[in-house]
Amino acid sequence: MSLTQYVYFALSSERTTTDEITRFLGIEPDETRVRGSRSTSPVTVPSCHRWKIVCRDRELRVDEQVSRVVGRLQPHTEAIARLAGRLTAEEGPGSAVLQVVRYFNDGGPEEELLRPADGPNLFGWHLDRGVLEFLTVTGAELDVDEYDMTAQEEA
Repeated sequence: MSLTQYVYFALSSERTTTDEITRFLGIEPDETRVRGSRSTSPVTVPSCHRWKIVCRDRELRVDEQVSRVVGRLQPHTEAIARLAGRLTAEEGPGSAVLQVVRYFNDGGPEEELLRPADGPNLFGWHLDRGVLEFLTVTGAELDVDEYDMTAQEEA
């Protein structure tokens, strides 16, 4: 069984742009999504601006990916907490999120990643106290999405 997974921390807002978030935090994002940027016809407007710090290292367990993302953000915890608090007050909960995304059976036998001979089992993961404290202080939610990509046989 193959597995593709990645982790990101995002700050989202309908009104505060990704450039404003970057200026406020003093951290360049790895990825952004700008409200209204997906297409112009038919008119589709993403629901919010999204500023992200991402780890897509496929050979790391989720907790290792989380540690890399949070490790980059921890020096800025106070600023993130202030901004996330302001965004939540203005727009409601969900403005700050630590997102885990996992796709199971996503690829062929050449992508057997779950237990390489010399590597870790990628199924298991946990969040340590430092990560939990960061999520608590910043008011961030944890969202875990897992998808089974096994081809469904038609009846």
